[in-house]
Amino acid sequence: MKLGLQLGYWGAAPPTNAAELVAAAEEFGFDAVFAAEAWGSDAFTPLAWWGSETQRVRLGTSVVQMSARTPAACAMHALTLDHLSGGRFVLGLGVSGPQVVEGWYGRPFAKPLARTREYVSILRKVLAREAPVTNDGPHYPLPYQGPGALGLGKPLKPITHPLRADLPIWLGAEGPKNVALTSEIADGWLAIYYAPRLAGMYEEWLAEGFEKSRQKDSIRSRENFEVAATCQVVVTDDPVAVRAMLKPFVALYIGGMGAPGMNFHAEVFTRMGYGEIVQDIGKLFLSGRKGEAAQVVPDELVAEISIVGTAEHVREEVGRWEKAGVTMLLVGCRDVASIKAVAEACQ
Repeated sequence: MKLGLQLGYWGAAPPTNAAELVAAAEEFGFDAVFAAEAWGSDAFTPLAWWGSETQRVRLGTSVVQMSARTPAACAMHALTLDHLSGGRFVLGLGVSGPQVVEGWYGRPFAKPLARTREYVSILRKVLAREAPVTNDGPHYPLPYQGPGALGLGKPLKPITHPLRADLPIWLGAEGPKNVALTSEIADGWLAIYYAPRLAGMYEEWLAEGFEKSRQKDSIRSRENFEVAATCQVVVTDDPVAVRAMLKPFVALYIGGMGAPGMNFHAEVFTRMGYGEIVQDIGKLFLSGRKGEAAQVVPDELVAEISIVGTAEHVREEVGRWEKAGVTMLLVGCRDVASIKAVAEACQ
């Protein structure tokens, strides 16, 4: 099992110990370091800044929001970081949600699957650098010829030659259609709130995408596809206390990280069989009773999506997650001691 350190996105200010966390991740054998973004800090800059002190770990985004950048701009970020890191960059993408896309970026959220397919297609054309990049699709037309166009747009190839045409592109996906699209067009799946109990269901979704990819004579298959699952891994003798600390974060994603009637995170837990609890958490959270919402989160739900316990328990659980199809655990350690403990337990 590979390990990835999830730095996440910043709160009101930058974290004070990120540099030492990144150094520790490399020292103790983590495979990768990831950064995220919401509507504050971006995901690329921290990787360039703190990643410049690393030599081995992969540097990935988990995730950058597609609506924040045009496909060409995103490809420029990716090829630049790939050069600076010597071919260690992983581009993780996600569609985000309508509240952020339309409220923060001022872009339409409709047809996220079609937009994702088109976005990735353009990225691969830029990275391949085989011809000037054009796209006839309705979401990201190149050259642009719509309202306000001067008619002077010219298809271009990137000035800088990408280091790798096959730079890995991973997608953050939650629903069945999005996961199937991920295995069809991407190189990895960034899974949030993965539950090993449902591995059979996930594999069916992935198999659908691989079959479509095979029909296009693609070399993509389950054997060369990565599944990176966000999972809090904590080595402790007091798992009850740790799970209690995790509940407010679970309640936030169920009740506060999506619009009423369109909350993709809530749908994940509903598919896991917690539908009534999801509704209760949502009502409490939206009414401002966040503490009560956290208290409603069941212990068994937290236990399904995290690995918390003694080093022996962690080691056994990591093996179970690996058998369930996960190739990397994205962990959110916040101190060097935790990174060391997780690395040793997972050896």
